[in-house]
Amino acid sequence: MTSARFLVVLDADSTLIRNEVIELLADEAGRREEVQAATEAAMRGEVDFATSLRSRVAALQGVEVSSFERVLARIEPTTGVRELTAAVHERGGVVGVVSGGFHEILDHVAPGLGVDRWRANRLEVSDGALTGRVDGEIVDAEAKASSLREWAAELGVPSSATIAIGDGANDLRMMAAAGLGLAFNAKPAVRATASLVIGPQDLGEVIALLP
Repeated sequence: MTSARFLVVLDADSTLIRNEVIELLADEAGRREEVQAATEAAMRGEVDFATSLRSRVAALQGVEVSSFERVLARIEPTTGVRELTAAVHERGGVVGVVSGGFHEILDHVAPGLGVDRWRANRLEVSDGALTGRVDGEIVDAEAKASSLREWAAELGVPSSATIAIGDGANDLRMMAAAGLGLAFNAKPAVRATASLVIGPQDLGEVIALLP
């Protein structure tokens, strides 16, 4: 079993990367404004995340899988992300990402940003296009918290040596399960309950907090 000194787990959309991937996908369907409004309501905690995600994914029905390349070309890593993951590795830590977004994008993005392990939703595909449904169980707030706990147990890391970084309401349980919960680029409800709030949109600011 691999062991680590500590574990840092980040959200993906608007944390690891600057984008909301579902909004980029919605651009391909010509439905960005509709999906963007629903995403913002979910991140503020105004609606149940799983219900919201299903409705937003339904808006993607018919988007061709070939459009993923265009979406990937628009992904912008958050300032300081590579410096943070390098610093975690130098200190004997592991970086995880758990996302309400999608494996179809994260599988391409995460390795290049120094992420060691990740978990996200999958989009159902039929005949080269999205069906408008999520394939499998939805990664919601509880799944995020469970992933942090499971990875920490696998790595032999006590909860006190875990850091969770997120921006939306569905990150709150993960942040509560961690030894240190950091609000990054965060909605008001998240800033109000976090251990610390990172002001600048620069993940390099987290390096000083690493054990």
